[in-house]
Amino acid sequence: MKRAVVLAWLAMMFPAGGWAENGQVTVREAVTRALEHNHLLKAAEYERQAAAKDVAISRSRYFPRIYLNETLAASNSPTSVFMMKLNQGRFTQNDFQINNLNSPSTYNDFQTALTLEQPLLDFSIGGGLDIARKEEDARGFALERRRQEVTFQVYQTYLEVQKARAYLKTADQAVLGAREHQRLASVRNEAGVGLRSDELRARTYLSEMEQQEITAGNNLQLAKLRLGQAMGSDTGQSYDIAEDAQPWQPPVDTTRLITLALENRQDVKEIEAGVEKAAIGVGLARKSYLPTVYGSATYQQNDRDIPFGRDNDSWIVAGNLRWELFDGLRRNGEVGKARLQQQAAAEYLESYRSEVVMQVKEASMRREEAGKRLEVARHGLLDAEEVVRLVGRRFENSLSTMTELLDAQTALNQARTQLVENESNYALSTARLYQAAGIFLKEVVK
Repeated sequence: MKRAVVLAWLAMMFPAGGWAENGQVTVREAVTRALEHNHLLKAAEYERQAAAKDVAISRSRYFPRIYLNETLAASNSPTSVFMMKLNQGRFTQNDFQINNLNSPSTYNDFQTALTLEQPLLDFSIGGGLDIARKEEDARGFALERRRQEVTFQVYQTYLEVQKARAYLKTADQAVLGAREHQRLASVRNEAGVGLRSDELRARTYLSEMEQQEITAGNNLQLAKLRLGQAMGSDTGQSYDIAEDAQPWQPPVDTTRLITLALENRQDVKEIEAGVEKAAIGVGLARKSYLPTVYGSATYQQNDRDIPFGRDNDSWIVAGNLRWELFDGLRRNGEVGKARLQQQAAAEYLESYRSEVVMQVKEASMRREEAGKRLEVARHGLLDAEEVVRLVGRRFENSLSTMTELLDAQTALNQARTQLVENESNYALSTARLYQAAGIFLKEVVK
């Protein structure tokens, strides 16, 4: 009857339209779906693609620029009118008269120019392209780092579902135990060998256990929803687990794990790419001391009356060398700034490498600690079960009080709960060790 009440309450809290369970998934299936549909991964992929576009933008500076200009000018300036007429091919002998030269009438000119500009020597283009490529590499490492993080998040939520199921099972066992104690108290009270207060105390304890069972059922449904969210599913979709996740056995020693971490951690590679980009920035700042050479070619049409018209045409081809010899020590300051940024990036990298080593060591110690706690919890559960069995017999024979029996049952419930928590922590600590070593994703999908 009480079980039906619990199920009815869950049905009211989670109506059919509020969430939909989409079946069961294994760890590998959950991770695979997350890698395909997770929104954070899609965002990281777009950022990587944007960085690739920056590479294309930087490379485009090697190619010529071609642009079309159409200019309308009107003037009565003697020199301007003189040049307009020359460009249009409309200059006549009459234009040499003094009055026409000094005080010309307002004159119009439509100038159409097609221009090509080509860099012939510009060292900054190559430096900018190298920086863009390093940024693309960094975004690629960031994407892989995000893949690792999403995989770990999915595994963590998978364990949450597993733990919530175990909690619900523990709550069910607590309700069954409480019912048995309530039954014994009722039997003893009816037989005249027990107290009415014991029966009421047992009923109160049963109500408390049923409330915990309701909460455990609610937590299980929420854990399934979170798993669906971590997998990138639509809002309101939930997934159950098809099997319990078992902790892996890590490599032999911590030293090997540290080596793997420094070799495989994508966040370390991302920072290394930042150091390399800073080094390129130093070279780019130095290249600003070098000259640039650009070439250009222009085809020009001029017309007095209509745009894009052609009273006359002309062309010009030119080359330009620009070498900035003094700039108030601006470039010297830029080179110094770039060097300091490179040194700062290198220091950040060394600090982060040290942090990675610490993370691996801590994860290894925490896993060892979780293993020992799990072993203790298993023995504690066996002891708590035996205590309940002995106190229960003593209660039946009027040698123990209801308070002692319920205290023993409470200790058993806590032991069961602690075992569930420690089993989950052991699996999660193992996963954290693999995550710290940068090999978690490989272990999950292999």
